[in-house]
Amino acid sequence: MTSLAALGDDLRRRMFEFIRHERRRVTREEVAESLGISRKLAAFHLDKLVSAGLLQAHYESPSGIRKVGRRPKVYEPLAEAIAVTIPERRYGMLADVLTEAVLTEAEEESARNAALRVAFRRGQTMGRAQRERLRPGRLGVERGLSLAAETLAEFGYEPERVAPTLLRLRNCPFHPLAARAPELVCGVNQAFLVGYLHGLGSDKTIAVLAPRPGSCCVELRGEDAAGGTLGTNTACER
Repeated sequence: MTSLAALGDDLRRRMFEFIRHERRRVTREEVAESLGISRKLAAFHLDKLVSAGLLQAHYESPSGIRKVGRRPKVYEPLAEAIAVTIPERRYGMLADVLTEAVLTEAEEESARNAALRVAFRRGQTMGRAQRERLRPGRLGVERGLSLAAETLAEFGYEPERVAPTLLRLRNCPFHPLAARAPELVCGVNQAFLVGYLHGLGSDKTIAVLAPRPGSCCVELRGEDAAGGTLGTNTACER
């Protein structure tokens, strides 16, 4: 069974997404409880995902505490499975940005700066459209990040609110292209998000480069929580 075929089953896809989002090893019981199914059914489908090369299984106590008797079977996603299956990618958007940048590049403008300009404008347009639709009024930090999380979740960024004034993005919609040309792709990504916040009217939040392994290179912060420098060319770590 191929990876894509295994994820064609809705139940298995939901299992894989649950385990992937947990970012830790989970037991059959935890998966069964999260999906509201029996442990036996969960075990059957989990082992199918292992056979398809999407998960790996071990016998150990999830807490790391050794107990008497047989240790439970735990599951976690393979790194290569994450890269090629579930995360939503936006190669089309990136291609459109780069194409427009080439077509509209000014005489004194570098190709990279043209791409950043186009990305910012596209993000700004998206943010303005959301603001016009919702009419949220003046946005504070927390409300601004909440609105951003809703939109960016639909866009494939997998936002994670780790603090009231900090929104991390667990998925890079442009991976693995970001790993091949991090200065360009991460810069375009940041410019897009800066433009989005500007169009949304979320003036108390900023998009900063804060690369972390396995995640998007940009995170959204309230001004008081800002520790990064806007516009810094920081390579994505993958």
